This record gives sequence, C-alpha cells and structure tokens, in this order.
Amino acid sequence: MRLFAAVLPPPAAADELAEAAAKLKPLPGTEDLRWTLRESWHFTLAFMSEVPDETLPELSTRLERAAHRTAPFPLSLQGSGHFGDRALWAGAAGDVDTLRLLAQRADAAARKSGITMEEHRHYRPHLTLARGHGEPPLRPYVDALADFAGEEWTVAELSLVRSNLPRSGVPGERPRYEVVGRWPLGGAG
Repeated sequence: MRLFAAVLPPPAAADELAEAAAKLKPLPGTEDLRWTLRESWHFTLAFMSEVPDETLPELSTRLERAAHRTAPFPLSLQGSGHFGDRALWAGAAGDVDTLRLLAQRADAAARKSGITMEEHRHYRPHLTLARGHGEPPLRPYVDALADFAGEEWTVAELSLVRSNLPRSGVPGERPRYEVVGRWPLGGAG
C-alpha cells in the first residue's frame, strides 16, 4: 500500500484556506489547473511509496514513538509558493522547526522499519493547492495568496495516510486519501 506520514490541518484552518483559494478561481487559466480537493489537504512529512502489509505493525510502533517524542506545537497556513509551474502550494508559519523535526523523525521511523526512502532533502513544508503542466504560469496565483495568513492552531497528532491511486482511467480522477493511523504528540491528550 502507498503510505505517507502527515500533519492534517484542522477544519477551521481548511475553511480559511478554502476561502482564500476560492478568490483565485476568477484568475485566467484556472480551468487548466488540477485543484486538489480540500479533504486531501495535508503537510507530507515522509512519503513512503509502497509499503508491504507485514511492515505496517513495526512502522506504526516507530511512528507512535516519533509522535510521543515530539511536543505539540503551533502552526498556521501562511503565504504561498510554487514548484516551477507544476505545483501551487500554501506555506506554513509558526513552529516550523518542530514540523521539520517531526518530518525527520517520521522519515527515520520509516527507514528503521526497513522502508526504502528517497535521499534526504531539505524539508519544505507545503500544502499543495493545485497542479499544472507549465500553463498557466503560477506566479499570479502565488502573488494573489502572498498576504494569506490563517489562524494558528496546535498540531497535536501525527497521521499515517494511505494513498489510493485512481484506477478507473477517467481523466481528472484524483487519488483518495484514507487515514490508517493517528498518534498523539507527546503531552497531547
């Protein structure tokens, strides 16, 4: 199964971002972008790709430890950016250092469980809003969201999410995400 560790924004934060993103729809070229679904919004911490079923118990134990070792921390959605002209994203503000630490711990948990991970790269927290194919340019969307600043919330759990890829072959169909594990951060309920 395809898995990734993530921090999921709470409904109130998603509401704020949805309202800001809705203001982008009148911009030229929005119909050429594949907008992500609100229910799929997340900050990926560690992408594990295909994980054998028999690895899941050890991975879960190690992710639980990683969560327990990380104190709850403040986070908010803020600003935007893009990866070339292929992905438009919302950024993070607050205790981004602890978010990065949690990402490192989730990556280490996967590696120690025997999962082959990509090379370590500098972690850039982002929540993908839309995907493009070079047209339209994403800079106008980034500029329109530059001043976006959502309310702060407390990140209190680490989630393990299964990505169910589209199988129907219907153009525009998106992956479906299913939370398969949740662990409270140290000191959280």
